[in-house]
Amino acid sequence: MDPRGEPRDEVVVRDGVRGILAPVRFGRALQLVLIALIVVSAIRYLLRHGEGENAIAIMAGAAVLAVMAVLQGVVPRRGAWPAVWTLAASMLWAVLTLVAPSFAWCAVPLAFAVLQILPFWPATTLVAAMTAVVIAAELRLAVQFDPTLVAGPIGIAFATIVAYRALDREARARQQLLDELTATQADLSAAQHRAGALAERARLSREIHDSVGQDLSSINLLLQAAEQGWDRRPDAAREQVRSAAGAARSALDEVRRVVRDLAPGELEGAAGSLPAALARVVAEAAGDGVHVQFVSHGAVDGAGMAEVPLPVASAIIRTVRGALANVAEHARASRAVVSLTVQPDELRLDVRDDGVGFDARPAAMAALAAQRRAAGRGQGIRGMADRIAQLGGELQVESTPGEGTTVSLVFPRGADPQEEDR
Repeated sequence: MDPRGEPRDEVVVRDGVRGILAPVRFGRALQLVLIALIVVSAIRYLLRHGEGENAIAIMAGAAVLAVMAVLQGVVPRRGAWPAVWTLAASMLWAVLTLVAPSFAWCAVPLAFAVLQILPFWPATTLVAAMTAVVIAAELRLAVQFDPTLVAGPIGIAFATIVAYRALDREARARQQLLDELTATQADLSAAQHRAGALAERARLSREIHDSVGQDLSSINLLLQAAEQGWDRRPDAAREQVRSAAGAARSALDEVRRVVRDLAPGELEGAAGSLPAALARVVAEAAGDGVHVQFVSHGAVDGAGMAEVPLPVASAIIRTVRGALANVAEHARASRAVVSLTVQPDELRLDVRDDGVGFDARPAAMAALAAQRRAAGRGQGIRGMADRIAQLGGELQVESTPGEGTTVSLVFPRGADPQEEDR
């Protein structure tokens, strides 16, 4: 049995045709050759024997065999009908050949039909029986015993069966390769689908962390400050509550945009340029207790900014929001500066604060990321770096304990983020 559960000694295909030559489409040619040989054999018999006592029976048998050859194309190809036709035609041919050896040549196309229709071992048995009929018919005509009349048909039949057995195995090997290729393609497609799903999950994780997560962090800080100063500074506490409500509305809008896979809301509208969007982000962050300033350098208002792809602008907005949220939550800074610099060959954005800083060496950063993951916190700087790298940019962090922190984004100008993804 082969791996698919089919017998190794036969090829099983549709419509009841199961022989080793079943995939070879030359049935019409075999049909024409068989009809022609039947006609020629009948003529040869008449030329040799004339209208003898057996002539009518032999001509009738030849006519029936010719009709069966003609009807081969209309015999139903489902179920056992092809095998029934093969056995009936072979039996009629055997009777004709034993009576009139002129029909022995019809064994050639008929043997091909047998190999095309029957499974291998039944086909081999029938071809062997046909070979014995040919030998018996030829020996009956011979004046004396001729060993070539025995060895010749046996050799031809054996060579034919062996040759087409090899053809069968080659066809099986080719089909197995095709099946393996198809299975490999299916596995590759599934792997690509899984990789795409994982990449999309990572993207959504970063989007939610750097948008909704930061808004929720700001809401938490504002409400904590309002609670602490509610009795002593009620006006400031109410303003902080209003700011928290505004952040909640922003978070709700961002959730809807993430679901729709849209760009950040700051980039929407007629004033949706990158500098204007950054100015709005900075204005929102200023309410978290840190004085935040935005400055820009270069051709930020002309045609140069129109060349910034939307995915890059979106990544910059989200990274700035995340960096400013980190400043408000962790840096204990009093001042931060967001600067956008546009140069002919690159787009650069820096977020600097005067906070407590931290150890920015790779080993310390990796340990900090592990602590954040263990505490169930967001992806932080690592998530920012992954997003920027996917778009062809680079994220750099410079910080020393007690000396503040600088987060820098650098994008080469003219880079197509879609090409980077590919």
